[in-house]
Amino acid sequence: MPIDFNQLVLQETPDAIIVMAPDGKVVHWTRGAEFVFGYTAAEAAGRSLMELLVPADRLGEERRYMELARTAGLCSYESIRRRKDGSLVHVAISIKLIHDPQHETTYFLTTQKDVTSLKVLRDAKLLEAKFRDLLESTPDGIVMSNSTGHIVLANSQAERLFAYESGEMRGRPVESLLPARLRAGDVGQRSSYFAQSRPRAMEDGLELYGLRKDGTEFPVEISLSPLETEEGVLISIAIRDITERKRFERALYEKNLELEKANQAKDRFLASISHELRTPLNAIIGFTGTLLMRLPGPLTKDQEKQLRTVQLSAKHLLSLINDLLDLAKIESGKVELLEEPVSCTMLLHSLADTLMPLAQQKGLQFRLEMPDKEIQLNSDRRAINQILINLVNNAIKFTETGEVSVHLDEVTHEESSLVTIRVCDSGMGIPESDQEKLFEAFSQIDSSSTRRFEGTGLGLYLSQKLATLLRGKLTFSSEFGKGSIFTLTIPRDMQ
Repeated sequence: MPIDFNQLVLQETPDAIIVMAPDGKVVHWTRGAEFVFGYTAAEAAGRSLMELLVPADRLGEERRYMELARTAGLCSYESIRRRKDGSLVHVAISIKLIHDPQHETTYFLTTQKDVTSLKVLRDAKLLEAKFRDLLESTPDGIVMSNSTGHIVLANSQAERLFAYESGEMRGRPVESLLPARLRAGDVGQRSSYFAQSRPRAMEDGLELYGLRKDGTEFPVEISLSPLETEEGVLISIAIRDITERKRFERALYEKNLELEKANQAKDRFLASISHELRTPLNAIIGFTGTLLMRLPGPLTKDQEKQLRTVQLSAKHLLSLINDLLDLAKIESGKVELLEEPVSCTMLLHSLADTLMPLAQQKGLQFRLEMPDKEIQLNSDRRAINQILINLVNNAIKFTETGEVSVHLDEVTHEESSLVTIRVCDSGMGIPESDQEKLFEAFSQIDSSSTRRFEGTGLGLYLSQKLATLLRGKLTFSSEFGKGSIFTLTIPRDMQ
C-alpha cells in the first residue's frame, strides 16, 4: 500500500495546522496543534478558534486579520495565543482562504508556529544593548518579561536572588519564580496588567514569596513597570528580598505580644491589690483621726504632732496610690463613665467646702464666681470632680500669696452648648520652657532633688485624659510670676 505523504506530513509537522469553517469553528486539528496548544482534536472540534485560543485583548486584532484573509485570500502576522493550561505563547501565523469545488465550500487554512523562544532571543538582544548597564546598577533584582510571561532579561542581582547561573533564567516563565500555590494568581495579574499598562505594585496587600532554583522560598516585595520597545510592551519587574524586614516584623510582633501580656498582668495585679492597698491606709487614717479627736483619752503635744505626721503621710500615700490606679484604668481603657444629671452649682459649692480650709491655712482668698441661674449638664460627676480637685489643689499648692478663684460660665460654640470652669490663681506661674511638658505623665515643673512640692506629676495628665473621655478639653494660659488659668470645657451632654 503506497504511503500517503500528504497525510503523513499534515499530521507529523510540529507546527499547528488548523482548518476552520467560514464561521471560524474548527473542522480539522492536527497533532501539531495538539502539541502547540494542548487541546486534543476532540476538544477543539466544532469550537470557535477565537474563543479557544485568542486572549481577550487580542480579539480585535484577530478579527481584522480574519477579514483581511477573507478579502485578500492570504495574510501573515505574529500574535499571542492562550494554551489550554492558561499559559501564553508567541506564534507566527499565516491564514489562507481555500475552496472545496466539490462541496462548493470555503474554508480557512491556518498554520501557527510557536516562536516564543525566538521572540525571547530577539527581545533579549534588543534589551541587552540598551539596558544591561542600567539594570546592573540597581540594588534590586530586575526581571524583564514579555507579553507571554517569559523572562527576556534578568540582571545579576536577580540571578543571585533566585540562585541561577548567568543567563539561565532567560526564556523561563515568570511564574516559575513563584511557588506553585501562587502561580495561577500571577498569570491573572499579568494579563490584567498588560491591559492597564501602568506602574503599580503586584499582589498589593498580599504576602508574596520567591522560589529559588533549589526549591527554597523567601519573602519578596514586587513592583511592575511597563517598558515600551520596538518589539512591543515589556514588563520590568523589580524584586526585593524582604527576609530581614519580615524577621524584624516578627520580632516586633512577638515583643508586642510580650508587652501586651505584661500590661494584662499589670492590670490584674493592680485590680487585685487596689483593695488591699486602700483598706489598711484608710484604717490608719481613720484610727489616727480617732486618736486626734482624743476619744480614747488626752494626748501630749508630741503625741499629737506625731499622729498628725502619720495621718498626713497616710493621706499622701493614699493619694499617690489612687493616682496610679486611675492611670492604670485609663491607659487600659477600663474607665467606665456614668452619665447623670450634674448640678454645677452644687458641685462647686461642695468643692469649696472641701478645699477652702486648705487655702485659708495658707492665708489665701478663695472665691467662687457663678451666674445666678442654675447650670446643669449630663456627664460623669466623679470625673468632673476629680479634675477640679486636681486643678484647685495645684492652684493652692503653687500659690503663696493672693487668691484662688473658680469661675463657672456657659457658652455656645458652633451651635453646641458648652460649660466652662476656670481655675485661676495668683501663684508663681509656669515658665514658657516648661509649658510643653505640663500634661505629660510623671512630669513636674520643679524636678530637682530639692523640690518644694511633693507629688507624682500625674494630676494634670490624668485630668486631661478624663476631660477627653468626657468629650471635652483642658487648656491653660500662664505667665511666669503672675499666675495661671486652667480651663475645663465640657459639653452639656456627653452624647
